[in-house]
Amino acid sequence: MCLHPIPSQEPWIPRRPVASITVHFGALRDPRLDRTKAHALSNILVLAICAIIAGANDWEAVAEFGRSKRAWFATFLDLPNGIPSHDTFWRVFGALDPEQFQTCFLNWMRAVSPLIGGQVIALDGKQLRRSHDRSRSQAAIYMVSAWATANRLVLGQRKVAAKSNEITAIPDLLQALDLHGCLVTIDAIGCQTAIAQTIVEQHADYLLALKANQGQLYDDVVLLFNDLVASHYRAYAYDHAVMISKGHGRLERREAWTISDPKLLAHLRHAADFAHLATVMVVRLERRSGPDISVEWRYYIASCQLSAAQLLRHKRSHWRIENSLHWVLDIAFREDESRLRKGHGAQNFAILRHIALNLLKQETTCKLGTFNKRLKAAWDSDYLLSVLATLFQ
Repeated sequence: MCLHPIPSQEPWIPRRPVASITVHFGALRDPRLDRTKAHALSNILVLAICAIIAGANDWEAVAEFGRSKRAWFATFLDLPNGIPSHDTFWRVFGALDPEQFQTCFLNWMRAVSPLIGGQVIALDGKQLRRSHDRSRSQAAIYMVSAWATANRLVLGQRKVAAKSNEITAIPDLLQALDLHGCLVTIDAIGCQTAIAQTIVEQHADYLLALKANQGQLYDDVVLLFNDLVASHYRAYAYDHAVMISKGHGRLERREAWTISDPKLLAHLRHAADFAHLATVMVVRLERRSGPDISVEWRYYIASCQLSAAQLLRHKRSHWRIENSLHWVLDIAFREDESRLRKGHGAQNFAILRHIALNLLKQETTCKLGTFNKRLKAAWDSDYLLSVLATLFQ
């Protein structure tokens, strides 16, 4: 990719972000034969990122955005053969190695947004619902993502292998991240001894949801807190916290109790199998909506000895991955409607969505939701450049 010389007196933005894209994604191996390379891979990547920021949800829209903005793109990209067709985007991203693409994405995130020690990193999976292909007996793709709650960024993602589940993808993603000093939260499927060990080896702590999948340990933790209640909270030393939230006509009261006495924890069956297990917690969740009241009891294990108030707050922040990532991908990016199925297209488009989402989340001058930010980026080229520059600096 060649950047045209730009007079120094012009307040031009694209040079730095586009050059940074070349640096961070320059290691990508072009899957095409040399004789078929009518368009530079870096140009294809820049065009795709810009188009998806600006509202494109498929390759036809990406190509059409490029054609409609060709004169603008030509001010900072060399386009000797014009804008690639949608077939070119489809073929290139369908053949591009997603593992390499993910590695470049991770390296970019590590370079531009170092993790803040002590913050919560939430891991959760999401299915790309329409990526299945019944004619080829291909199931829908399932991706596990890591979300930094303080930075409000997607840190990385891994595709779950066919005929497998999140348990196989989570360790790979954890090992690819720099988690030093962070607290990793995962729902019950991630409550596995190997996953806990991986987190501790990354010099991080864990807060894992505990359910019946951990049989005897779950039973003993439930019994421990039942004994505490039966003794009128006199049997063991504990910590306690309450959190109340209101919204959408609903009142939620979360009440947490934690026990961190190592002598008590040592008697829990299989507790020793979880590296550095230091605290167990129960949360009573009461929801009131009009006359309706529901109550749930949820149990957790942690490798740190934080207060009940801290653990309750950290666990609450875990669900931001649902509201700030998964929900936004579905509503603002229409991810569940995407019908990309062939090759690596669906997986690579998911990475492009995460790049676009990170850039849009970090642009804070415009007080709009993500969907409307995408519209503004399509209408206003200056705003698109400001979005593009938020992290590529």
